[in-house]
Amino acid sequence: MTPHIAKKIDGRAIAQKLRNNLAQSVAKIKAETGKTPTLAVVLVGQDPASEVYVRMKRKQTQEIGMTSIEHKLPADTSQQAVLDLVKTLNDDDDVNGILVQFPVPDHISQQKIIELISPEKDVDGLHPLNAGKLAAGVEALVSCTPMGCVLLAKDQLGDLTGLNAVIIGRSNLVGKPVAQLLLKQNATVTICHSRSKDIAKICANADLLIAAVGRPNMVKADWVKPGACVIDVGINRIAQAGKKDRLVGDVDAAEVSQVAGSLSPVPGGVGPMTIACLLRNTLQAFCAQNNLEMKL
Repeated sequence: MTPHIAKKIDGRAIAQKLRNNLAQSVAKIKAETGKTPTLAVVLVGQDPASEVYVRMKRKQTQEIGMTSIEHKLPADTSQQAVLDLVKTLNDDDDVNGILVQFPVPDHISQQKIIELISPEKDVDGLHPLNAGKLAAGVEALVSCTPMGCVLLAKDQLGDLTGLNAVIIGRSNLVGKPVAQLLLKQNATVTICHSRSKDIAKICANADLLIAAVGRPNMVKADWVKPGACVIDVGINRIAQAGKKDRLVGDVDAAEVSQVAGSLSPVPGGVGPMTIACLLRNTLQAFCAQNNLEMKL
């Protein structure tokens, strides 16, 4: 008898489909208005992972016909200088979206940057005003990774109404916003965290399980309901002697793939969707700023 293997959720293919739709919308907007949606990215320091992300964002922004502006600052740039740059970008009518690549050096307050970015240009969806609007069920720019998780889930499961959705992790970046988005989709939502009792038992009731806790291979096969859709947000680096670090998620893929109905890989699952959703947010911000209806 052939062993069961979960369907691989191809985040790259789903993200490409979204980018294709965005490219069509951008081309139409440019033809009708003569304007080009523009994303400004600020990178402070030379964190290798951040530099890779910024390159990918620039490449994909340009590929769909948007303008990409980059501000690369030395690691010793003062907090005030970064805040002054954000203010300048807030005031620039040609800039529709602002993204400061995190993490920033320790002497700079990430929260101060988040709160200074204009909510209308906050394509990371992290400003407290946008988080509050999401919680209130009001239209807002939504954090990219949570949006990507929900789009992956809908691609696999269709209508999420009434499904039991369990999220492992309660961060402001993923756990809380993805819970709000799933509530909006009429799912029944449970959030597990470090103080939750018997997490494995709670997770085993989930039709949709989203792991976003930052602990490698934490989710085992007996945590997963047979046939469930599992979205793995974790990206953890495992050192290997004499070799390049190995990337693993929060889900033990070898075990869980024998139980789950579908499983997002690491890498190649949520990551590509995060960047595609950033581009979607940039287009949404442009449309709102120009009193245009966003069509995808």
